[in-house]
Amino acid sequence: MPSLNDARDLVLRNVTVLGSERVPLLDAVGRVLAEDVVAPWDMPFCDNSAMDGFAVRMADCNDSLPLKVIGYVPAGGTTDAPVQPGCAVKIMTGAPLPAGCEAVVPVEDTEEAGGFINLKARVLPRQHMRFTGEDVKRGEVVLAAGAVVGPPQVSMIASFGRAFVSVHRAPRVAILSTGDELVEVGEPLAPGKVINSNTLSLAAAVKQLGAIPVMLGIARDNRECHREKMAEGLKADVLITSAGVSAGDRDMVRGVLADLGVEQVFWRVDIKPGGPMTFGKKDEVPVFCLPGNPVATMITFEEFVRPALLKMMGHTRVLKPLLNASLQEEVRKKPGKIKFLRVKLRSENGRYLAYSSGDQNTGMLKTMLLADGIALLPADRTSFAPGDEIAVHLLADYTYLQES
Repeated sequence: MPSLNDARDLVLRNVTVLGSERVPLLDAVGRVLAEDVVAPWDMPFCDNSAMDGFAVRMADCNDSLPLKVIGYVPAGGTTDAPVQPGCAVKIMTGAPLPAGCEAVVPVEDTEEAGGFINLKARVLPRQHMRFTGEDVKRGEVVLAAGAVVGPPQVSMIASFGRAFVSVHRAPRVAILSTGDELVEVGEPLAPGKVINSNTLSLAAAVKQLGAIPVMLGIARDNRECHREKMAEGLKADVLITSAGVSAGDRDMVRGVLADLGVEQVFWRVDIKPGGPMTFGKKDEVPVFCLPGNPVATMITFEEFVRPALLKMMGHTRVLKPLLNASLQEEVRKKPGKIKFLRVKLRSENGRYLAYSSGDQNTGMLKTMLLADGIALLPADRTSFAPGDEIAVHLLADYTYLQES
């Protein structure tokens, strides 16, 4: 039985980065560049003004004589007229600098009347001037392949006139729940039946990452139905199943997958909850068999499937960083397995404080709902006292954690 880290390493070694596709620039947001973006020209494209003001010569700024305004360059405009001695040219932000300009004086540092200006503040050489290529040089790699596209990246790419960009393909992720006890959302809930929430929660997690969920419905407890549904799922880039992965009479997932040619990489991990989780592969299609309990399903997705999908989409940082938090209550566990403890977090004086988010029974979905993170309690320890430092994987954005 592999450890958490060993199992995750096996997963990541067995998934490969998907190919690329060319998409409209806004459709690339959140995705990973599959090509370098090279600047086709300098940016700024020409010397220009960084302020609304007046283009002047430094020689005319050393006395108190008024300067005659002899021209005007609006944003988007041009001028061939240079700055003459004893004169100034009115200029707007972003407009090309006229020849002879050695500084730009902001409007608020001048007094304008009758076609002349008086300078009210000291003028420094080259102030408020932006120069050709000062930001980016032509031929410079401004974004390397592997960069994640966000608003700054969109701004840079758009600045070079590109409406399309090459990104790694988003995987199609087939999702299958198993069990005769399941009914779909919206169907009558009879005694002994359970609503199939796992398919939707997994689809939501897949979609949140930017991948494409393909919901296969429910495989009933017979091999024919399992085989039909799983064969369809293996046509996707990834197959995820939930339930039917233990050793009970109706746990037939692993057997049917073996019949379909899926090679099992490992079965069971030394974690709780989620221990029966299985990982396999058919050709280039990774297969994740997650426990059926909704809490265990979500935790094993977070710890194993999420990093795999991120790698397939071209991300290089696929594991969430661990933060240290101070446990605020006593916790006990059995030895031999890493325990995933659902915790609420609070920020206090630059430290994080961790509290149990509620009953840790894996049937308690509300405890997952209230959790900010998942604490990883080491396998070799059985007790933890208030004040002990623990490692936590964040589920929530830490910037929004409550400051007490």
